[in-house]
Amino acid sequence: MSEIVLMYVKVFLVGGAICTIAQLLINYTKITAGKILVYFLLAGVFLRSIGLYQYLVDFAGAGATVPICGFGNLLAEGAIKGAKKSLFEGITGGICAAGMGIAAAIVFGYLFSLIFKSKSKKN
Repeated sequence: MSEIVLMYVKVFLVGGAICTIAQLLINYTKITAGKILVYFLLAGVFLRSIGLYQYLVDFAGAGATVPICGFGNLLAEGAIKGAKKSLFEGITGGICAAGMGIAAAIVFGYLFSLIFKSKSKKN
């Protein structure tokens, strides 16, 4: 029982820290949310390419894989594994590794767009 609680605490702390950093960047800089998203994705790619992100995944599990930097990690992992086989698989490996998540995002985004009506924000 205590192992499960400890894992939840680690997931919450790491995932919360990643989200806190993003929120601080939104609140205290003029960087747009889209740019922050790209920076976090690239941070995941960079940390995976130098071998550090796997330690974070091993420590925190979903706390490190669910945020957008985890998606960058997944793309880089697929590209690295593909590059060991051939140049073409190195180029397409990231998309192959993340294909199921990308497909799910597209399908569910489309389904929810059919169910709900979007409204513009009023400033």
